Formats: sequence, C-alpha cells, structure tokens
Amino acid sequence: MRNLNNVPKIILESKSIGHSIDFTWTRKKINKFLDPLEQNQELENALTHINHKGSIGLTAALLEWIYWRFTGFTQTTNDTQKRIEALWCSINNREQTNPLLFDTELEIPAAGPVDGALWIALMNVTMIDVRYRKGSYFLQNELLGLALLARHITPKKKTFDKWLSSTIANLVSLYPCTYSYIDLDESDEAVYNSSNEPVICRDFFFDPEFKYSLEASENAIQNFIDNLNLKANPFLNSAKKAS
Repeated sequence: MRNLNNVPKIILESKSIGHSIDFTWTRKKINKFLDPLEQNQELENALTHINHKGSIGLTAALLEWIYWRFTGFTQTTNDTQKRIEALWCSINNREQTNPLLFDTELEIPAAGPVDGALWIALMNVTMIDVRYRKGSYFLQNELLGLALLARHITPKKKTFDKWLSSTIANLVSLYPCTYSYIDLDESDEAVYNSSNEPVICRDFFFDPEFKYSLEASENAIQNFIDNLNLKANPFLNSAKKAS
C-alpha cells in the first residue's frame, strides 16, 4: 500500500465511497465529537493502552476513513490527504514534518454535515499532532472524538466496528502503552519520548495480508514515504527526505 490513491478494501465494504450524506448532524452531535470524554468509556479506556506511534497510526487510519467518505463532496479532502501523508511520515521521523495547523483563529464553524465533520476531524488531528510533538502523555481525548466521528459518518457501522475492534486489539498487543494513566500529572507538563517506539505502517491497518514484524513495518512505511512527492505537500519537510 504505497500511496493513498487506492481505497482500502475494508472502506469499500463499509459503503463509504459515494454514499449519500444521510447521517444526522446536530449541535448535540458536534459537542459529542468535540468533547468526547465519558461518551464511550470502553473505547476511551482501550485507547489508553496504545502507545504513541500506534496512536498516531490509528489517527492516520481514522482520518483516511473520513477522507474517503467525503471524496467527491468537497475539495477540502485534497488537504486532508496531505495531512494523512504527514502523519505517516511523522511516525517514521516527526522532525521531517511540519505542524498540522488548521483554522488557528477558529473562524470556520462546525456547521453542515460535510464541511462541519471535516472541520472537527482536522481540529482533532491538529490537537493530536500538537500533543504528539510536545511529548504529551495525553493523546486519547481527541483520538476518541475522531473514532466516534468516523463511526458516525460510516454507512455500514458494523463493518467499521469490526475493523476498529480488531485493530485496537492488535495495537494493544503489539504497540502497548508503557505507562499508567493513574499516576500522571494532569497539568500535562511532563514529556514522554516516543522516539524509541517501533514504527507502524498503513498496511497494519488496511492490508489483511500484512504479516507484522518490525522489519516488515519499517520496510512498508519507507516504501510509502519513497512514493510521496515531498515538494507537493506543505506538511512535509522537503529539504531532507525522511529516513
């Protein structure tokens, strides 16, 4: 899976491509995705057991679900694709990527089922990226909101639920969080160094034939990066190829 031009089979099976925009979009829903804590305790708890690079991989995969759902409905998805590329590159080496800034003045309201949902998705991804870059121990709040949003807009929710459940189980097993949330300083001033965590690749989330190993993951993510046009993506540092 060397680029984002091919739709993952599981996303096709979820009927996300070209499906009518028929999900509900209310202020209550918006608030749920922007402030998701205690909306789904089981999922929230499961996400705390995934390490940082596993969490960023899940962020990229969830954003891809959202990206494909809205392809053809808005031009904003072009920018979304560049952010997905940058997330994968940041797993390999975050110093080779630029911050995923989005609507820093909060000028675009989360209104409308397409632009509003994308606005929430990109704001959540921005905050996850900020926390990841600073080494925050707390990545799960916005990740939870992103997961709930991706599920809400997916036509075949049982397909999404099965994928997410299996994916999280694999992440907890192979990319476990090494610290406990019970003893963390809630001021969020402590810094965690995730640079020694093993990399994760797009194939882990979307290729059912992928057989996990550290070497296979490293090769897959490098192949993905090698196929990117670094100069065409403002979120990638084209001065030096990520390695």
